[in-house]
Amino acid sequence: MTDPVFFHARNRLTVADIVELTGAEPVPGLSLDLSVERVAPLDHAGEGDLSFLENPHYLPMLETSKAAVILISPKFVDRAPKNAPLLVAREPYRAFAQIGMALFPDAARPQSFFGAKGISPGAVVHPEARLEIGVTVDPGAVIGPRAEIGAGTIVGANAVIGPDVRIGRDCSISPNAVIQHSLIGNRVIIHAGACLGQDGFGFSMGPRGHLKVPQVGRVVVQDDVEIGACTTIDRGANRDTIIGEGTKIDNQVQIAHNVMVGRHCVLVSKVGISGSTVLEDFVVMGGASATVGHIRIGMGAQIAGAANVKDDVPPGARMGGTPAQPLGDYARELALLKKLVKSSRVRSGQGTDGGSTA
Repeated sequence: MTDPVFFHARNRLTVADIVELTGAEPVPGLSLDLSVERVAPLDHAGEGDLSFLENPHYLPMLETSKAAVILISPKFVDRAPKNAPLLVAREPYRAFAQIGMALFPDAARPQSFFGAKGISPGAVVHPEARLEIGVTVDPGAVIGPRAEIGAGTIVGANAVIGPDVRIGRDCSISPNAVIQHSLIGNRVIIHAGACLGQDGFGFSMGPRGHLKVPQVGRVVVQDDVEIGACTTIDRGANRDTIIGEGTKIDNQVQIAHNVMVGRHCVLVSKVGISGSTVLEDFVVMGGASATVGHIRIGMGAQIAGAANVKDDVPPGARMGGTPAQPLGDYARELALLKKLVKSSRVRSGQGTDGGSTA
């Protein structure tokens, strides 16, 4: 639920405001003048709180929820108590996000820890750096020569922006992030501790030792990308590492040199992408999944958590397991393996829980 210490609503929203913002439809009898100023889950919501229901797992909470307004999927309306304060939305969670953004815009991206605009006296900005009017630089941040940063961007405490780096407008660079050899678009969010543009892991290996290969490419991050805390994105070896428009990357993800990630991809925590792999648009990779290098994952493909991909993946495919295979095949393989183990235990005189049947 909304924390009263860390997050403060900019204003209140009436049901009429929400209808205009999201296109949701109020049930008959719901006052358009009713207002909300906070958000909360169904079981903790009270007066002035907005909540939502999209997952059937939370249907039991609907019976006792005290939320002022509840966004609900059309398929659950008949399951709601009589006179419940419902707003019917085709995508309740998306509508909830729109309302949350209107109430708490500062929560949508990292803010200056010091709440001050402009360049802090404690920051180090090289005289050859070029910052547009409206850039905020917190204490301890270092901005190198010839770096360029657009208006509305926030550079957090102790962040390091290397020489010649370009960062667009309305970005947030969180504390302790390090950006070098990179071109960053507009409205990009880079969370704390992320590192972009360091050496790719490139060596010519052999019996005489491993000779380092100079990495002379860049990292190119397009507009509206979000990069999670402690994620690393290596610069290219002989071409650019590219992160496409609108892609969302979770914490602790590793993206190697020369990787090309398409538009609107989703990479969940601990994903590892080896060098020169291509992800086409709208690819989703679940947590702790990984790829070998030099393969292509087709548009809209989905890789299950902990899967390891060693071959090209066709567009729209759903893959799981190690090595990754079509998800249906993987599920049947697990089911068969479970049957074989159970059968083996019975033949050996053990129970299904591993204990003796004697």
